[in-house]
Amino acid sequence: MENSVIIIGGGLAGCEAAYQIAKRGISVDLYEMKPTKFSPAHSNTNLAEIVCSNSFKSNLITNACGLLKQELRILDSLLIKIADETSVPAGQALAVDREEFSKIVTQKLNENKNINIIREEITKIPENANVIIATGPLTSEKLAEEILKITGEDKLYFYDAAAPIIEKESINMDIAFWGDRYGKGDANYINLPMNKQEYEKFYNELVNAEVVNLHDFEKREIFEGCMPIEVMAKRGIDTLRFGPLKPVGFIDKRTNERPYAIVQLRQDNKDGTIFNMVGFQTNLKFGEQKRVFSLIPGLENAEFVKYGVMHRNTYINSTILLDNTFNLKKNTNIYFAGQITGVEGYVESIASGMVAGINIANKILNKDKIVFPNFTMIGSLADYISTENKKFQPMNANFGILPKLDIKIKDKKAKYEMYAKRSIEYMNGLNF
Repeated sequence: MENSVIIIGGGLAGCEAAYQIAKRGISVDLYEMKPTKFSPAHSNTNLAEIVCSNSFKSNLITNACGLLKQELRILDSLLIKIADETSVPAGQALAVDREEFSKIVTQKLNENKNINIIREEITKIPENANVIIATGPLTSEKLAEEILKITGEDKLYFYDAAAPIIEKESINMDIAFWGDRYGKGDANYINLPMNKQEYEKFYNELVNAEVVNLHDFEKREIFEGCMPIEVMAKRGIDTLRFGPLKPVGFIDKRTNERPYAIVQLRQDNKDGTIFNMVGFQTNLKFGEQKRVFSLIPGLENAEFVKYGVMHRNTYINSTILLDNTFNLKKNTNIYFAGQITGVEGYVESIASGMVAGINIANKILNKDKIVFPNFTMIGSLADYISTENKKFQPMNANFGILPKLDIKIKDKKAKYEMYAKRSIEYMNGLNF
């Protein structure tokens, strides 16, 4: 038992972890509950099933997810290799034939002599074994109860709604200003004032924007405690002005008068490089969020590192439970990987599976942990989910969570190229 690993969950993270462990000569029991039992979102019996979009996002290294994929290619990611092999035309994006992708992942793992795929549901976590829990955002109820026991937490987090997050550097501070209502507090919020004309233009576009169609199982629980801003707006043109856009207690420095409405941005990470839009949980399509929210004065050139979402996503409070190798602090035999850790997205899940897989293998082989520096995209995600944050919510790869460059570069593309160069040079120099 001490020279083998149990992986619970045959999704993207679990499959990548299995490959990374097996290639290091260690045996793996990979448990997948399909086809005995399916989650509400799954229907395919293969491993690494892609449920939503078939896109792994941009391949450009000047895109955060593109850089993450390039790091994974350098580090020999099986799933990114298969994604490349099963790609379909999608311009600069990496999109895959989802059926073929899952089929080949399943085939490759089945063929690996160090991997034993077991098709049954696990409801009890063996605490004395080497375990990776990679059960995804729709973890079964019984296993969720087990996770609470081993983490010592009294609840899991149900990520029903989240507001967009914006790069601080992209906010127009000629319009925006720091401050708290009535000048109280420590001026921790960035405020975006709107006059009547600006507000009404924004309002009309908001209430007529396209929304995402939710899964049936999501509709049952999504609106219990957090109303989408577009739904709230449809209750009347002034509803937002008496709610999240309430202007009372502020002065618009452009006019020296109280603004007609005001949008507030709140710091979202320790370094203060990214800010979330307070009260802007939304179900708008991503393109519509970019179009409509960019109408807010001060956000005309906003870079959205994460768009608002509304869906069910079970995750643990990784910021206090895990270290930056996805290892559980309370029981170092146990690792987590995938969306249950608070990484959001296909490629991000694969990256977490790789980090967990490499490190649990190194533990068995009596080797040092591999901690990727936070100037790499892999390392920055691991750092983000393991840094204490009372406002923690799942996060995609984005340049906003990387440490700043030593030099200031105004051109956005040139700046992202420098981020990518720094990371890729480091990854190419690794030997493990």
